[in-house]
Amino acid sequence: MHVMGIIFANDASLGELTTKRTSASMPFGGRYRQVDFALSNLSAAGVRHVGIISQHNYQSLMNHIGDGEEWGLELEEGGLEFLTPYSMSTSHTYRGKLESLYSAMDFLEFGSDDEYVVMIDSAVLSNIDLINVLNAHVKSGKDVTVVTKAGVADGKRVLDLAVKLDEKGKVCDMLVDYAAPEGYLASADIFVVSKKWLIGKVLEHMARNQFHMDRDLVLGGWQKGEVSVNVYEFPGVVMYNDTVEEYFTNNLALTDAKVRADLFGYNHPVYTKVRFRVPTYYGEGCDIENSLIADGCMLEGEVEDSVLFRDVTIAPGAEVEGCVIMNDAVIGEGSELKYVILDKNVTIRPGSKLIGTKRNPIIIKRGEIV
Repeated sequence: MHVMGIIFANDASLGELTTKRTSASMPFGGRYRQVDFALSNLSAAGVRHVGIISQHNYQSLMNHIGDGEEWGLELEEGGLEFLTPYSMSTSHTYRGKLESLYSAMDFLEFGSDDEYVVMIDSAVLSNIDLINVLNAHVKSGKDVTVVTKAGVADGKRVLDLAVKLDEKGKVCDMLVDYAAPEGYLASADIFVVSKKWLIGKVLEHMARNQFHMDRDLVLGGWQKGEVSVNVYEFPGVVMYNDTVEEYFTNNLALTDAKVRADLFGYNHPVYTKVRFRVPTYYGEGCDIENSLIADGCMLEGEVEDSVLFRDVTIAPGAEVEGCVIMNDAVIGEGSELKYVILDKNVTIRPGSKLIGTKRNPIIIKRGEIV
């Protein structure tokens, strides 16, 4: 089975955290980037022809992925390609996923004998066996297979796409951009289609001035009886990082060993760019509880229920609780931080006090001194 992958890199905005980077390149879980999960899922399924569609702020993403060696996707004919608007002949902005695919038509049409396309949103994290999904899609004979997760729809959280199945397991209802009630399955933003079918549908919908995959292609086509939909229910952990609150909560959820084992090893390892650092130093007076600590840190204060990325310094007397601290941050002596997200290279002066909430963590932008 010949398969290509498409990763959408700009589908979530995390406020100040994504003003200078794509959601795909957001640091996550101490040493990873969000795109690592999509790349690892595709690589584990043997997909070696992957395109990454990014609208803007993609330099950090390109720096992280490099030539794709860590995922077995070295930049070459049939390997990994960055599909930025500046390398395409149409617009520099996208009004929806269908328009972004239209801009990447050369990648879809030429230079490959792939039969199927797997499309993944980099802001939704999972560790999924895509071979099982592909086999289920082929067996179903349907036009589209959408990967879903039960237990997410609660009548409060607005979902990009939610589907409901009848007693026979067939789709009986769909909702787009709506807080679907319990009983609906939430899309994990992973779709499988045939390449020939996708190309035809993209061209058709663009000719009708329709740009959105969930609303125009999947829901609209299903309602008209023109698109058949297969649903693949994934039992593992799925993390939706569409908002700052979700990103913050999901990072801290990794302090739970069961969640961590599921996300990083449910089906296969999650690969990332290799960066060699010295081991973390735990000072004689430090107190670390229920936290995820990357390498290269200098810890002499107190850390509880937090995620620390590489090369973080916690000075003596500093107290950190329920925080996400990115690379190269320095927390000064006697500081107190609770429910805070520090971007890279932030310095917290001695004696500072920053107290947020679980729903509204304080965000300190990259390189700032507080």
